[in-house]
Amino acid sequence: MLFNYKYGGTSSVTSNANSVGMSFAPDTLREPTFFVGKLHKKLAFREAMSALHDVVVSDMRFKPKDKSMYKEWAAQQEKVWLSEYLEELDIQNVKDRMSLIRDELQGIYKEKDRILSPYYTARKKYFDYLYQKDRDTWFVLDPVITVHPDEVFFECFSQDESSYGKLESNYNVFKQINEFECGTTNIDYSSDLYNEFQKIRDYKETDFKIDPSGFSVKTTNEDEYKEVKIDLPDSWVRGFLQVSSAMTLPTTSFDLHPMDIYNICLLLRRFKEKEGPRSIKFILKPNQPITLLFEPFNKEIVCARSIFQGNEAKTIRIWGRRRLLILERLIPVAKKFTVHLTGSGLPSFYVADLGDMTFTLGLSGWSANDWSRSGNFDLMAPRADVDGFTAQNIYNALRENWFEKPESLAKRLNTDTKTVLGALGTFTQAGKTIYDLNKGVYRIRELSRETLPIHKLRFDNPREESATALVNDKKVNLTAEKISNGLRLSGTVKQSNRIFNPTVVIDNDERIAQASCDCDFYVHNKLFKGPCEHIIALRIEHRERNP
Repeated sequence: MLFNYKYGGTSSVTSNANSVGMSFAPDTLREPTFFVGKLHKKLAFREAMSALHDVVVSDMRFKPKDKSMYKEWAAQQEKVWLSEYLEELDIQNVKDRMSLIRDELQGIYKEKDRILSPYYTARKKYFDYLYQKDRDTWFVLDPVITVHPDEVFFECFSQDESSYGKLESNYNVFKQINEFECGTTNIDYSSDLYNEFQKIRDYKETDFKIDPSGFSVKTTNEDEYKEVKIDLPDSWVRGFLQVSSAMTLPTTSFDLHPMDIYNICLLLRRFKEKEGPRSIKFILKPNQPITLLFEPFNKEIVCARSIFQGNEAKTIRIWGRRRLLILERLIPVAKKFTVHLTGSGLPSFYVADLGDMTFTLGLSGWSANDWSRSGNFDLMAPRADVDGFTAQNIYNALRENWFEKPESLAKRLNTDTKTVLGALGTFTQAGKTIYDLNKGVYRIRELSRETLPIHKLRFDNPREESATALVNDKKVNLTAEKISNGLRLSGTVKQSNRIFNPTVVIDNDERIAQASCDCDFYVHNKLFKGPCEHIIALRIEHRERNP
């Protein structure tokens, strides 16, 4: 998907001995959105923005070692080994010939290194420069900022598509507000801004500005505008919408003391797992301290300051726990952390209470956002059927106040809450609204200036779409069996007058450890291109039966 932005200049932070000025350049192609004020809670804002930066640059994907030089050496050495083997045949003329060829090859290799050496040196310098001086090219999308009548909030998504960050600042964070206009816009962001944020001090007067001058009409100096075109993969946009939809799911919620988060981060820093399952098991018992069990080394943290207030005992496991280190910087300024768990292996949210600010970290069910959790939860999950006219009226009513509880909105429109939730759920999936976990309200937030193609974003690939259709049409028969290293799923899938027999083994880390099927796709590709629709259908059917 191609996104076009036109920034009225470049975001900047200026600092001197007495003051700091922050000016964010908004996207002038959107409706005018701006905000001008002075910061009051400076240090907490600095730490929260730094944590948001950690989300932007986060990438927990596996990075294999670069073995290109070794393979090049091995290819050259193979010829040497071959010549040595031939020498052992004790054929004099072969030895003489091999000796001449070896000497000739050595000369060729030296000449090759001499010719290509400047290229390799320049290439290394280029990538070093790119990483050190122009890290903006490593960022996928500039953060989104939204101005509402009661707060300003930033949103961003990580490079590996598994972590979501949101910083909400109510107007008590600012001691002087000159002007603002509600709306959503992208802001020009660079790695240099992060370094400048670190210069914010409590004794310095700090100006905060989403520059309104960027929207002024200009007939000259057009070069002051910076146009950016970013081609985003559909998976990135789909991930953003999935996180927004996951916020509306029922959750198990509880509070953790900042020292509990400190103990979690300390344990993750001290110990490095070498095998799975790499999970945290939350052991929740009514009116008892919350217990966290870290697998596979089975180390426990008993949160004596945090008592579970729920009515029933639960055990919930999450994976991708090292992403929690993003919260580390917020520990000194946080009053508490509220954890929202949607279920084992499902998305989780961690809300840091910073007083007049709230930082929300949303984590997908798994660090690697790939097919290992395909079909985890559907972006277009069934909701109440609402006709287009009614849905648009509900959206327009919400836009009048910019944010509102669904019950209040239903009462104001004289309709039932189920209809309101169905309409708002649809707009959340379309990227036009967002659910505020902290206050329990829906807010207007248009993720993109252009209408997002939901029909393209609904599924990760055609096989997932086909698998969902098979499940909906009741074409899947499933048998689940517990085994020593996980769970075995087997069954039959009827498609196009044929019956397929897929099997899947899911390990303790909720990954597909083994899978097989007798369809053409699996026979030709195995799992190199991901699972076939019949294997995916088994997983979706199992999820439907065991929510």
